[in-house]
Amino acid sequence: MEHQQGGSGQRQTLPGCYRHPERETGIRCTRCERPICPECMIPASVGYQCPQCVRGSGPAGGGGATRPRTLAGGAIVADTKLVTKILLGLNVAVFLAVLATGGELVTRLGMIAYAFSGDGGVFEVIGVADGEWYRVLTSTFLHEQFWHIGLNMMALWFLGPPLEAALGRLRFTVLYLLSALGGSVLTYLLMAPNQLSLGASGAIFGLFGATAVLMRRMRSDMRPIIVLLAINLVITFLPGFNIAWQAHLGGLFTGGAFAFALVHAPRQGRGLVQWGTAALIVAALVVACVVRTAVLL
Repeated sequence: MEHQQGGSGQRQTLPGCYRHPERETGIRCTRCERPICPECMIPASVGYQCPQCVRGSGPAGGGGATRPRTLAGGAIVADTKLVTKILLGLNVAVFLAVLATGGELVTRLGMIAYAFSGDGGVFEVIGVADGEWYRVLTSTFLHEQFWHIGLNMMALWFLGPPLEAALGRLRFTVLYLLSALGGSVLTYLLMAPNQLSLGASGAIFGLFGATAVLMRRMRSDMRPIIVLLAINLVITFLPGFNIAWQAHLGGLFTGGAFAFALVHAPRQGRGLVQWGTAALIVAALVVACVVRTAVLL
């Protein structure tokens, strides 16, 4: 807020609404960032928009025929939970497949760097370092225990829809997948080569990081998300829980970095900044995996 006292002891005034200059306001349109009063505030998926941006004729629109966009430039849609529901469904479907196969999928698709597997005196080398790169992604959809998938899916349902509404479907999907990959890659780098890990926690922590970045961008009260994130980080490092902290931190940093590019990219060249950042993140993850593989072999 701007109600701070200046050096002269006089109140520092708030800006006036762009349509009603005589009305002071601390609220700004989430698209064009012009100050708007309560009369001009139109609820959006995140925050409020001004009448002109809703019609597509504001500074952020570029013309009356422009389709309204989210804060990050994504298309505004009616169902802001579609991708979240699809991701949740995929995780549950894979979990049921794991139960049906007695855990065989965990061995075949779980995150492991380099190990020997087999019985009866016949062994084979498995792992990412042996060329099974798909494990970096497939492991993020695997769960073995009911409590594990339950906690992750509750977090996905809590964090996913607001982010999907604010970022748009495509950007939210890329955010989720990049966070999942970031968690797996840091696990690949730091965990013991023969240690198996799995779960969507890396992607979930990426959503935590993105939520914090978005709330900061919207100037919202960040205390709830900070407390929730702090609790989860404390649990991550508690002994006896066998939690892959590498996946949590990798997802958190990756998701936060990409989300920062999504919501802070300038309107001119926004797509170039956003997708360029995604490409740089992917390139960095690939390089990290190549270096780690060279060390292991």
